[in-house]
Amino acid sequence: MENKKEMRTWLDDLNLSHPLVIAGPCSAETEEQVLKIAHELKGTDVSYFRAGIWKPRTRPGMFEGVGALGLKWLQKVKEETGMKICTEVANAAHVKLALEHDVDMLWIGARSTVSPFIMQEIADALEGTDKPVLVKNPVNPDLSLWLGGIERIYKSGVKNIGAIHRGFSTYEKTKYRNIPEWQLAIEFQNRFPDIPLINDPSHITGNRDMIFDVSQTALDLNFDGLMIETHYDPENAWSDAAQQVTPSSLIEIMKDLKIRKESDTEEEYNRTLNNLRTQIDVIDNQIIELLGKRMKSADGIGLLKKQKNVSVLQSKRWNEILGKMVWEGEQRGLSEEFILKMFKAIHQESINHQEKIIKG
Repeated sequence: MENKKEMRTWLDDLNLSHPLVIAGPCSAETEEQVLKIAHELKGTDVSYFRAGIWKPRTRPGMFEGVGALGLKWLQKVKEETGMKICTEVANAAHVKLALEHDVDMLWIGARSTVSPFIMQEIADALEGTDKPVLVKNPVNPDLSLWLGGIERIYKSGVKNIGAIHRGFSTYEKTKYRNIPEWQLAIEFQNRFPDIPLINDPSHITGNRDMIFDVSQTALDLNFDGLMIETHYDPENAWSDAAQQVTPSSLIEIMKDLKIRKESDTEEEYNRTLNNLRTQIDVIDNQIIELLGKRMKSADGIGLLKKQKNVSVLQSKRWNEILGKMVWEGEQRGLSEEFILKMFKAIHQESINHQEKIIKG
């Protein structure tokens, strides 16, 4: 993609004194619901009012949105509050209807981004529009697939492009609904620093109580904005009730978030330092999670050894691991001394786990 600087123009043109904020209900349920939420968000830091009109659901029989009728409700939001409006489009027909109803910004969901065929159809329907178009990451952690979708939109003549980081599906059970895989988002920023990147803490967490922490991490990593699902009665929302916050809670979140502003050399130093430290925090958490998984595997080995009456220490296997890790570490600029100390500590913890199981 050439002339990537053009992609940030639409965001710069908004002249915001704070990160971009996109908020509104997961799903437009009724006209009354949409307008009530919009009026409660009017005059806040919210830049765009969002509402899902078409909802791609995992299984049939779930609420799949009110359809095109909701576009008229969004038009009323714009008329009554003056806020810009946005919604998700999942195919060419959605694009046509959204543009006909003068929706100010469109986003393409994770289930659409995963298919190059769908992305091409949407790109063709968007050809030449000056509306900002945001592309969510695909459900699987595939940076090339995400970038490929953005490139298809760009090649259709759309210059006002952005990306949404909403986390990635995983079979493993974690505290997140969709694991953030922050390193992948950081890699996206490093490769395309001029494409605005928005964080979606609602879909990452699936839990309103975690929205603030994920939002703060995103801002510390220099994300350009947030998309937060907001409902005046989240407990009774027709979809994704657990991850939506009330308008008053959103206002508090916006108030409490620390925004790292760039002003002078000292500020730039502190901002860059904080960004790097946040990256280290993310990696440290990943290391702890991986070590926890490693020890669970060690527990399994301990059970097997107990059943077969095999000794805990297997010197041949241990020396093979150590030699391999020293070599792997050297390829990444890590000293032999550091690798030996680290893996000896890990190995000792593994032995402790196995001995506890065998003696238990």
